[in-house]
Amino acid sequence: MAVGQLPVQVREFARYLSELLGRLDQSAGWCGVFWQRDPDGMRACLEGAEVPPWDVVQALLHDLAADRGIPEAERETDTARMLHRASVAAYDARPGGRELLGDRLDMMLTEQRIALERQADLTRQLGTAADPDDIDRINLDLAWVRDDHDRATARCAEIQARMDRLDDAQRPSWVDLGTAAGDGPGDGLHVPRQDPAPAAEDLYGTEGPYGTEDLYGAEPRPEPPPEPRPEPVSDAVRELIKLRGEGRSGEAHGVLVEAAGWPAELLPSFAAELHRAGLAADWATLLWEAASLPPDRLVALADALAGTGRADDCRKLLRQGVARPAPEIAEAIVALLDAGREREARALLDSYLRVRTPEDVARCAHTDPHRLIPLLLEAARGVSEEHHWDLVHALRVAGFSA
Repeated sequence: MAVGQLPVQVREFARYLSELLGRLDQSAGWCGVFWQRDPDGMRACLEGAEVPPWDVVQALLHDLAADRGIPEAERETDTARMLHRASVAAYDARPGGRELLGDRLDMMLTEQRIALERQADLTRQLGTAADPDDIDRINLDLAWVRDDHDRATARCAEIQARMDRLDDAQRPSWVDLGTAAGDGPGDGLHVPRQDPAPAAEDLYGTEGPYGTEDLYGAEPRPEPPPEPRPEPVSDAVRELIKLRGEGRSGEAHGVLVEAAGWPAELLPSFAAELHRAGLAADWATLLWEAASLPPDRLVALADALAGTGRADDCRKLLRQGVARPAPEIAEAIVALLDAGREREARALLDSYLRVRTPEDVARCAHTDPHRLIPLLLEAARGVSEEHHWDLVHALRVAGFSA
């Protein structure tokens, strides 16, 4: 589509994306990864020919937090989300938009399956590898394949939600004409005619016999009965089963996003219930959402998972948390150490080292240099000597004597 034919919302977001990238070091962080792995896709997004998935925009905002500070990134997030939503809505509303989304959903589901198969293959290789260099290479490949799978999962949910919005917009909105008309003879199809409701002036005392102080003050009002306390885990599982059965994936994703914000102690039992109900994929999606929680809540959830025997989920959550900016990673590591979860702290740090640049890792040191630099160097040496010396150089450039 020619630039002049693009919906105005798509052009506006493309301009915004170009301005955002102009504030980043485009050779570093996730921005550098995207340019390296899909330069044509990045150019298409900047030209407005495509709208990037939200996970890409979110990763760029993480880069902004690392480069310019968390407050600036937080201020930018609402604007980015608003413009992105308007852009995808206009993009999808074009002729053939629903069919294009269907094709992309099929493609993302295929990428998700391929990533799972590749992950299983690499895990088998890791189990038989003996050479340290081979182990390092396989672990690095695994980190990227997990990221591919997580992004494909997030994009499937986003695409499905966009398709659901288009479908909802096409459904007719039925009106009970008898109720709407409010008059005419009853013919068996209309509700019985009712006396008209009092005007607003009457209700608030301007013309009627009661003043507002009578309605809301002197006259006692009966207290409503207390609502029964909901059972969030069982209710959410039942709701997910219903929504999945009806093909309403976008609403199901909304349930998972809400559940990710529950108190940490509820989520291990939610995981068990989801697996029993055959909804293990929904638990994987929830972990992806939970990886964006604030560091203290991320730590609380990791601790709850580890404490209930879900060590694999704990490690997966921490691995997915490496998309955060360096200051958040550092805070999470320090909080884990303070909570006595050294193994989880090292797992998070190891994952971060394997997928981020030495410059990104060096930024972690600013939070608590005396405490973190020895851990950073030890973890880097555990990955490889090359990682270790690259980090030593990055720390020196950042002003630390490593």
